[in-house]
Amino acid sequence: MRTHRDHGRRPRLPLVQRPGETLDLVVARGRTSMGTRLLRLRLRSWQIGQCAVAAGVAWFVAHDLIGHPMPFFAPIAAVVGLGTSYGQRLRRVGEVTVGVAVGVFLGDLLSHAIGTGYWQIALIVALSMTTALLLDAGNLLVTQAAVQSVVVSVLSANSQYAFTRWLDAVVGGVVALVAASLVPRAPLRRPREQAALVVDKVADLLRATGDCMDDGDVEHAMDVLADARSTDRFVRELQSAADEGLSVVASSPFRRRHAAGVRRMADLVGPLDNALRNTRVLARRVAIAAYRREPLPEGYPQLVRDLAACADAVADELRAGRLAEAARPGLVALGHASSAVARAHGLSGEVVLAQVRSVIADLLAVSGMDPMEATDAIPPLAET
Repeated sequence: MRTHRDHGRRPRLPLVQRPGETLDLVVARGRTSMGTRLLRLRLRSWQIGQCAVAAGVAWFVAHDLIGHPMPFFAPIAAVVGLGTSYGQRLRRVGEVTVGVAVGVFLGDLLSHAIGTGYWQIALIVALSMTTALLLDAGNLLVTQAAVQSVVVSVLSANSQYAFTRWLDAVVGGVVALVAASLVPRAPLRRPREQAALVVDKVADLLRATGDCMDDGDVEHAMDVLADARSTDRFVRELQSAADEGLSVVASSPFRRRHAAGVRRMADLVGPLDNALRNTRVLARRVAIAAYRREPLPEGYPQLVRDLAACADAVADELRAGRLAEAARPGLVALGHASSAVARAHGLSGEVVLAQVRSVIADLLAVSGMDPMEATDAIPPLAET
C-alpha cells in the first residue's frame, strides 16, 4: 500500500531491459560466444595437432616398424593419453598406457579362455577394474582398463591379433609420453598476457568510473557497473592460464627453466582478483552516488584517472614479462596523494576513497610487494 511518504520519492532504476535492447544484447552475446570459441580453438590448436601427429606416429611404429597388421590400440592410447590440456599430462599418459595395456591384455586372455557374451563381458570388466585398483591406479587408469577390455572382447573374433594389442597400447603410450614433453612457449606466455589483460580491464573501468564521477550520468554509471560485474571470466581465464603454465613446467623437461617466472605470474592471481573486485565495488558506489545525486569532492575523478594511468603502467610491465616494479613509485606517490585529498562527509565519498586506496594496495602487491608492506606504503588518511 502506498502512503503519502511515497509521493515525490525518486523511482527505482529499472531492472528489466527495454524491449529495443533485447535483440542487440542477444546479438552481442552471440558475437562474444563465437569469439570465445574461436579463441579457445586457437589456444588449443597446438594440442590438436600434437594429438593428430602422435596418433599417426603410433600407428606407423606399431604397423610399419613392429609389423602388427592392425594396431588399433596404438593411436587410441596416444590420443587418450595426450588429451587436449597440459594439466597432469605425464601422470595421465602413464595411467592411460597402463590402463589400456592391462585392459587389452586381460580382455585378450579371458575372451580366448571363456568366450564372449554378456556374463563374460561382465566378468572381464570386473577383473580388469579389480586388477587396475590393485595396481593402485587412479580413476582414469581404472576406467581405461574396463573400457579397453570390453573393446578387445568384442573385437576378438580374429584370433591372429591376440596378445599383440597390449603391445600396441604400450607403443601408443610411449609415443604420447615423448610428445607430452614437447610443449610450445605459448602456455608459458599466457599467464603474463592474461594478467596484463586483467589489469587493462581494471584501468578501463577506473577511467570510465572517473568519467562517470564528472558527468554524473546515471545511465552511464549503470553501464559501467554492468561492465564491471561481467569481469569474473577474466580471473577464471587467468587462473586457467596459470594452472596450465604450471603444468607445462612440471611436465616438460625442456621448460623447467621457466618455472620461476611462471610461478611468479601464478602468484598474482590473488592480488589481481582483489584489484578487480575492489574496482567493481568502486564502480557500484559511483553508480549509487550518481543515482542519489550525492556530490563527490572535485579531486576524486582525477585521482581515479591517475590510478588508471598507474594501472596502464602495471599492465605494460606484465606484458613485457616483468613484475611491475617500475610502476611501484607512481603507485606509492598516488597512495600519498590519496591520504591528503579533500574528504567528503557522505558515505559514498568515503567509500570511493577507501576503494581507490584498496586498489592502489592491490596493484602494489601485483608489483611484487608483500600485501602488508603494500598497505603500509599508503599513509593513513589525514584527520578531517
